Amino acid sequence: MITQFTGKTAVLTGAASGFGLECARIAAARGMNMVLVDVQADALARAEAELAATGAAVMARRVDVSSATEMDALAAEVVERFGAPHFVFNNAGVGSGGLVWENSVADWNWVLGVNLWGVIHGVRCFTPHMLAAARADATWQGHIVNTASMAGLLTPPNMGIYNVSKHAVVALTETLFQDLALVTDQVGASVLCPYFVPTGIAHSHRNRPAELADARPTQSQLIGQAMSEKAVSSGKVSAADVAALVFAAIEANQFYIYSHPQALGNVSQRMQAIVQGTNPPDPFAERPEVGERLRAALRG
Repeated sequence: MITQFTGKTAVLTGAASGFGLECARIAAARGMNMVLVDVQADALARAEAELAATGAAVMARRVDVSSATEMDALAAEVVERFGAPHFVFNNAGVGSGGLVWENSVADWNWVLGVNLWGVIHGVRCFTPHMLAAARADATWQGHIVNTASMAGLLTPPNMGIYNVSKHAVVALTETLFQDLALVTDQVGASVLCPYFVPTGIAHSHRNRPAELADARPTQSQLIGQAMSEKAVSSGKVSAADVAALVFAAIEANQFYIYSHPQALGNVSQRMQAIVQGTNPPDPFAERPEVGERLRAALRG
């Protein structure tokens, strides 16, 4: 929980676009110092210029969040300049689909590197500094928000590699919440589970590193990419809407953050199947025509 933001420091990964940039805009409006982290240099430079123009103190760094070395160096620089950050938004993420057995080792390393290891590094690098600040000052407040997805609570087909990464982030963040509660009342945690929101994630392959490049995409991966682009681009909830929900959750010490609460009916069905020991429910029960098209495309 953070109840007052002026003069506090925010570290935001994936800060050059989407949820990261929109949260940075809110942070700037609330008088926070900002550390903007992204891997795309040109977009990061634009974000830095925009936010610096507001008069905010801004530090922008091109960092690969999957790299332990780069994240360790970032944390040391942040603490040296601003002290322990009050808000850490482990938000950098990439999207990838396809039938789960068709994902290559390079695919797994790329997606888990950013989506999971990026969050792990953000937690392990910054939490100790936040706890030390809390021990030194009984009024100090901090909060960590990790970006997962509704795919971290569901198991939609033809996107298993993404599902795995986001389920892991949910589990990590739930455990972080419990672990923090053991040692402090001054540092909170939340998990962001957005559904289809227009951001740049459908085009995240633009930032895939050359050393993790793969062969020509399979048919299922191409189908997954097309479906993802269509679903994301048609979303009615904006990234700015989601950023506002993030800050409201920080102020209220709310753990789960949903962009589309109406999707929780599908989560409830999945949980009931787990408790009752039945087979996983049909993900296309409400829109059978989508499932029919996907099956036809994959079997064609």
